[in-house]
Amino acid sequence: MTTATLASVRSRSFAFVLGSPRGGGNTETLARYAAEGLPPDVTGSWLDLSTLPLPAQPAGPVPSGPEKVLLDATLDSTDIVVASPLHWYSVSAATKLYLDYWARWSGLPDVSFRDRMRGKNLWAVTAYARGDDTDAEPLTGMLRRTADYLGMEWRGALLARAHRPGDIEADPAALDRAAAFFDVGH
Repeated sequence: MTTATLASVRSRSFAFVLGSPRGGGNTETLARYAAEGLPPDVTGSWLDLSTLPLPAQPAGPVPSGPEKVLLDATLDSTDIVVASPLHWYSVSAATKLYLDYWARWSGLPDVSFRDRMRGKNLWAVTAYARGDDTDAEPLTGMLRRTADYLGMEWRGALLARAHRPGDIEADPAALDRAAAFFDVGH
C-alpha cells in the first residue's frame, strides 16, 4: 500500500508547528481559526517551537528531548502546517531551524524520513506586518520547493496582514479565509 493510499485510509492528523517567538500572536491566532474549520474526526497537535527549542547543533546521534518530540509528531502526522510569522521575507529563525533538522532526519538510519514524508500534505499560515501577499513569496516558495523535494503535496498558504497583537481578530475577511482554508475532503 502506498503512503498516499495509506493516508486516505487512516484518519487525518495535523501537526501545527508554531514558529513565533511570541505565543498567541496573529499567526497562531489565524492558524487556530483555520483549525476550527477541520472536521471533528481530524486530530491535531500543536507544537510550539518556543517551548520545544532545538539546539543549533544536534545533541547526539539519536534524537532526544524536543528533537524527538518534533520528529515523532512530524512523522506521525498526515498534514504539517508551518505557522510562522513572516520574518525578513521568510519563516522565523526557529521555523528555519526546524526545517533544517529535516535534513538531519533524512540521514538517520532506521528513520526512513524521506519515504515517510512522501504523500503528506504541507501547508503554511503566516501573518505579516507590512506590504502585501507578494512579500511572502520567498516563504511560500521555500515551503513549496521543500514539499516538491520530499514528494509531499503543497496545499498552499493562508496569508493575512496584521501588525499589532490582536489585529487579526479585527479582520473578518482573513478569519473567513481561515475558516475555509483546510480542504480535507480529498
